[in-house]
Amino acid sequence: MIEKIKNKKQDFGFKTNYQIKSPQMKLVGDNVTMGVYSFKEAIAIADGLNLDLVEISPNQTPPICKIMDYEKFVYDKKKNEKKSDKIETKELRFTPSTGNHDLEFKIKHAKSFLEKGNRVKMFVLFKGREMKYQDQGAEIIKKIVDALEDIGIVESDLKIENNKMIVFFKPKKK
Repeated sequence: MIEKIKNKKQDFGFKTNYQIKSPQMKLVGDNVTMGVYSFKEAIAIADGLNLDLVEISPNQTPPICKIMDYEKFVYDKKKNEKKSDKIETKELRFTPSTGNHDLEFKIKHAKSFLEKGNRVKMFVLFKGREMKYQDQGAEIIKKIVDALEDIGIVESDLKIENNKMIVFFKPKKK
């Protein structure tokens, strides 16, 4: 394992195996007795476990190194970065009889979601005989669109699916 990473470029700024120049280091990791080891002892332990020696805290005296699978560590870091880049979609539900106060309260939530960079799905749900009041649902959607026009963009026009009126918002780019 050490030979594989020996000449590999550094990912995420961590020194690995023979890139580490410190003569002594504090060693941590699974299946390792914590303590201060010389470089030769630490690299021997890592090689014996078929893992890599990674300098995780170079500014400490002595620097802190961890014995781990470096390729898995880099893979997990990249995966977490991609996950953090994803945009979440938040949902807010209304009914045709939603009052003005509740509407304002939910619009505040929608504004905070949009400011954080999330998409917002808002829908008016009609139950049973409420389907007669689609004009009230459209009026609620219009109020929402007017209230959010300064920080959000309507991503798709008003859709009616089964018993829902749906509209999506995405944040305006700054």
